[in-house]
Amino acid sequence: MAETKTAAYICKGCEIGTRLDTAALVKTATKSGKMNLVREHDFLCSADGVAMIQNDIDNEGVTHAALCACSRRAKTEAFNFPTIAMSRGNLREGVIWIRPDTEEARETTQEMAEDYVRMACAEVKAMTVPPGNQKTGSVKTLLVVGGGMSGMTSALEASKAGYKVVLVEKTGALGGWAGKLYRRVPTREPFKAPEDNGVADMVARIEADSNIKVYLNATVAKTDGAPGRFKVEIAVESGNVAQEDIGAIIQATGFSLYDANKLPEFGYGKTPNVVDQAGLEALAKAAAAEGKPICRPSDGQPVKSVVFVQCAGQRDASGTHLQYCSGFCCNTSIKQAMYFKDSNPDIDTAVLFTDLRTPGNGEDFYRAAQNKGVIFSKGVVSQVLPNGNGCTVKFKDLILNEDTQAEVDLVVLATGVVPNSGVNIDAAAAPAAAEAPAEGEAPKEVVASVPVESILNLTYRQGPDMPQFKHGFNDSHFICFPYETRRTGIYAAGPVRRPMDILQAQEDATGAAMKAIQAMENAGLGRAAHPRAGDLSFPTVRLEGCTQCKRCTVECPFGAIDEDEKRFPLFNESRCRRCGTCMGACPVRVISFENYSVNTVGSQIKAVDVPDEFSEKPRILILACENDAYPALDMAGMNRNEYDPFVRVIPVRCLGSVNTIWITDALNGGYDGVMLMGCKHGDEYQCHFVKGSELGRYRLSKVGDTLKGMNLETERVHDVEVAITDIATLPQKINDYAALIKSFPPSPFKGF
Repeated sequence: MAETKTAAYICKGCEIGTRLDTAALVKTATKSGKMNLVREHDFLCSADGVAMIQNDIDNEGVTHAALCACSRRAKTEAFNFPTIAMSRGNLREGVIWIRPDTEEARETTQEMAEDYVRMACAEVKAMTVPPGNQKTGSVKTLLVVGGGMSGMTSALEASKAGYKVVLVEKTGALGGWAGKLYRRVPTREPFKAPEDNGVADMVARIEADSNIKVYLNATVAKTDGAPGRFKVEIAVESGNVAQEDIGAIIQATGFSLYDANKLPEFGYGKTPNVVDQAGLEALAKAAAAEGKPICRPSDGQPVKSVVFVQCAGQRDASGTHLQYCSGFCCNTSIKQAMYFKDSNPDIDTAVLFTDLRTPGNGEDFYRAAQNKGVIFSKGVVSQVLPNGNGCTVKFKDLILNEDTQAEVDLVVLATGVVPNSGVNIDAAAAPAAAEAPAEGEAPKEVVASVPVESILNLTYRQGPDMPQFKHGFNDSHFICFPYETRRTGIYAAGPVRRPMDILQAQEDATGAAMKAIQAMENAGLGRAAHPRAGDLSFPTVRLEGCTQCKRCTVECPFGAIDEDEKRFPLFNESRCRRCGTCMGACPVRVISFENYSVNTVGSQIKAVDVPDEFSEKPRILILACENDAYPALDMAGMNRNEYDPFVRVIPVRCLGSVNTIWITDALNGGYDGVMLMGCKHGDEYQCHFVKGSELGRYRLSKVGDTLKGMNLETERVHDVEVAITDIATLPQKINDYAALIKSFPPSPFKGF
């Protein structure tokens, strides 16, 4: 094993040299940091500065380097030294850019800088170079589950990129719902008329593509393994089971229509002249095949009047039906209204709506329908009654504010969609959640109206399918990683992820294919998936210290930890996202990463110079999420937004990785307060690791008892939700918290 040699590099560029005493920083790195080699440079990120560092690595044997310059988020390409352990001391965004350039501020600004130098030196000495995951998988074949427009698009895009694809469709034909459409909503200017559904062309391209292997009348019977090395069993029509080696998976299983039988007030099931949007597509296709106009189902006579009822069973605030908007229904009704007007302009065609939403084509398609004579009216339908070979539609006219009715031949209900997401594993784990609401509670939403069968049949300990949102859609990170799920290397695409039309679904499927390719490539190199793409570290555990409490296995958001035959944690490194939630959960602190551990953070906490109780200089520790809070702090610095000089910021991978020992150590070491910055959690979470901030906050909620036991005010530990956009407000939150801490007596643990 090579001998460890440490080095610290102090940059003088970007005003650092004019605002700080860099000679004093060199002394700090040498004496307090105890680094073997310390150098200054006018511009460390310049070609000359980078060459100096590389020369020290090659010729001086440097194995650990602390770069004290700009934020660790800056100049990452210049400071790319993969053979050594490296830390960054943030002197630019974290010190000089958040402090005023005045003589009065110089002392505290210098103290901040010296602390960050000490912290960088301490951190890097606690790190080792990650060797990478040796349990890699080199399979580069993509599995796409679902043969609709989303699935076919993913398959074709992956094939165009040069990757093999296995496409599994449970029915006997590709195309999904799109294949059942007579026409689709136009996708390009001038958005005046419906266009061909495009399915036949896509199916022909797939059949002619040697990279794509198609299974029809097939389902996924079992999914085992990890990115780059999934083992998938596919049940085919003959009863046999085919086995495929898979690198990554896309679930594009689409949706089912909300059951219109749950809307008896609209006459569905009471008369054949009330249909849903899919029913009208079938009538239109049949009529076109026979060369006839669309006819009433009741007697086969041509339709002379039709009403479209929008938001039938959706956008329902009562919780009885779907609470959400399905996104494409308004455009679909406009398209279907044109079926009638294009056939016979004299057909009375009306669309009753509360809000008309036409994503993707502005108002052009809507205006084109108006020009063809389609009537659009704001109204809420209360009842549809059979009336001979027609229907009576009772509704409230929202323009005239009066109740009225219309006699029509046909009624079309825009019923919305329910995603085909598979088993709701969270509901299965907590069946009590499905019970009736208690008195005073909001009613529980009904989200499933189709038989629930497992889609992927995963062998994960958490359950056979991917987690779901409260509405039943596959869980994914809407803001930052739209296709990403909590199962590494498995992606959701199309309407199974959120309501969307065909064009949106195809764009979604293309993005999912690109992410799946990235996952396969990273898996083959032993690297982490996003958001820490490229990270070669992975968790290790000292089994001799493990108490088998199972917190790590239960709390891992990504199903990356199982248990071996002796009930010790068994890590599946290829599934791991390197969030560190397992490390934060471990009560005996035996889980760590080579470049991020209880010790790398703990050593930084202890490296800070904590003044005595007479100095009137408190010390406040900030543990900031590296995904939102730390970038927000950096950008606050870029904007020269000032905040208190007595804080010391340590970035953490996720709030879920925060081990409570860090808080205890800080308070025992004389820190006056600890501020934790994590992402928003809950139904509209922003945490890059999905559950990390939620789990971290749950653990931190129990810190109050520890503070009381230490005779400290509970307010000394403060948690704040931070979004990456909180650039202007975050400094004020820090200043407000610092003012609160200064109102308390100094920590009684100073000097111990």
